[in-house]
Amino acid sequence: MQTTAVKCDIKDIALAEQGKNNIEWAFKDMPVLQRIMERFRKEQPFKGLRLTACVHVTKETAALCIAMKEGGADAVLAASNPLSTQDDVAAGLVKYWGIPVFGYAGESSETYAKHVEEVLNHKPNIIIDDGADLVATIHSRKPELIPDIIGSTEETTTGIIRLQAMEKDGSLRFPTVGVNNSLTKHLYDNRYGTGQSSIDGILRAANILIAGKTFVVCGYGWCGKGAALRAKGLGANVIVTEVDPLKALEAAMEGYQVMPIAEAAKVGDIFLTLTGDKHVVDLEHMLTMKDGAFVCNAGHFDVEVNVAALKTQAVEIKQIRPSLEEYKLKNGKSIYVLAEGRLVNLVAAEGHPASVMDMSFANQALGIEFIVKNKGKLENKMYTLPHEVDVEIAKIKLDSMGIKIDTLTAEQELYLNSWKSGTV
Repeated sequence: MQTTAVKCDIKDIALAEQGKNNIEWAFKDMPVLQRIMERFRKEQPFKGLRLTACVHVTKETAALCIAMKEGGADAVLAASNPLSTQDDVAAGLVKYWGIPVFGYAGESSETYAKHVEEVLNHKPNIIIDDGADLVATIHSRKPELIPDIIGSTEETTTGIIRLQAMEKDGSLRFPTVGVNNSLTKHLYDNRYGTGQSSIDGILRAANILIAGKTFVVCGYGWCGKGAALRAKGLGANVIVTEVDPLKALEAAMEGYQVMPIAEAAKVGDIFLTLTGDKHVVDLEHMLTMKDGAFVCNAGHFDVEVNVAALKTQAVEIKQIRPSLEEYKLKNGKSIYVLAEGRLVNLVAAEGHPASVMDMSFANQALGIEFIVKNKGKLENKMYTLPHEVDVEIAKIKLDSMGIKIDTLTAEQELYLNSWKSGTV
């Protein structure tokens, strides 16, 4: 791979100019992060601290890394997925901002693991994680790094699930902020970002008409809600599959059909998993699907669709176009798998728009600041950023959109804080 004066492992440094253009383009639509970065530049809250990030290498995550460096952090970056890296962005970060990047699109799983090890050699004080691979690797194989670690932040639902399991069994050995639990993250990023970008990935990969299709959304968390909303808006007949009675009830009350995946498998045209769990669409389901069904995933890891088991039933696997493979099965049917079962919105498309990630990465930046400011005061558990941080992010975003809202009068404030006013 390409080598430069900055230690890195990227595809091609010649892509740097386009990467710079894309990063600067993203910044234009990230006013909240820009405002935070301006403050970081003045205050230098991370001066002298080593930051290791393992996130998708996109123009938006590049903006986050730059903001952290502007705040004084000595930053390095590894890709959090073997297929999602935007190679021009990686080159731009290396050449124009001097941030070491380890990741390129199409890298093997072995290379991905090597890159995780490489960035951990940076001996981090603070960590930005997406999927908890850095945190899990440190706890399982590099515990000697733990004494120097102040804490970490986590971007995605899948990582939150892993961290919750670590906290529950008492194995988590430093504090972490679950950024995905902040309202301005999961309401904005998961619902609107994943909803749009997943559909974008499906359209780029397969170029199919959504209207009139039966679209099966597996999981009705915030990501699933967004995907169902967008698919419905494009004219699809939406089916939701769930294991949580409350979420299933909500989906039914929103007008979606709700049924087990075993039933949905027989009638669906397009299947999208967004659960954070394993083998949600399993071999038994795919064998009962229609000839020509499309299967894809928007969960962080490539385990939600059991592609490995599907391969055992394939008589031929044919690459139709980038991010679209046809699996011709022994039963005579064909199943189309998008993006190899990996994140369809990042592999087949470009992930969330910058205006969405502006909210997420504002939370990431302030999450790291929260950890640093409270060094030595936090327990070894997962925290959610204080509500007032969410409110401040929302205010900045509204201001950037030119939207004004009402404020409570003194009389209204008094009424809301008093128990004495009522009907008697």
